Amino acid sequence: MLVQRAEDDKWAVPGGYMESGENFREACKREVLEETGLEVNVRRLLSIYTSPHFLLEYPDGNKWQLVCLHFDAEIVGGKLRVSNETNAFGFFSLSEISDFDMHGVDRMRVRDGFIDAAETVIYDDFDV
Repeated sequence: MLVQRAEDDKWAVPGGYMESGENFREACKREVLEETGLEVNVRRLLSIYTSPHFLLEYPDGNKWQLVCLHFDAEIVGGKLRVSNETNAFGFFSLSEISDFDMHGVDRMRVRDGFIDAAETVIYDDFDV
């Protein structure tokens, strides 16, 4: 599933930042619910993305290296809807999204979601 983010109109896998006190599963469930209205059960970790080039820079000049965890999850309830964070949503094949406006790491995440890897895929140095 992909959502079109309200902040920049780019297509992305639902997700966001962890809140203080959350574990990984709780953060994934909360973010998916907030952005899509769907309740999910997190099954396994598909992939991890981080790189010295994958940075969040604040106006004061502080930089943080991001670590993105990509989970396989199954829908267990809820009602699909847009939110204040999303403009649209959909389920697409890999070929259908070839022309979608997406950030590079989101395109990597989608591609990895279609791979049936037995182990977690780890990317620790990629260009963004």
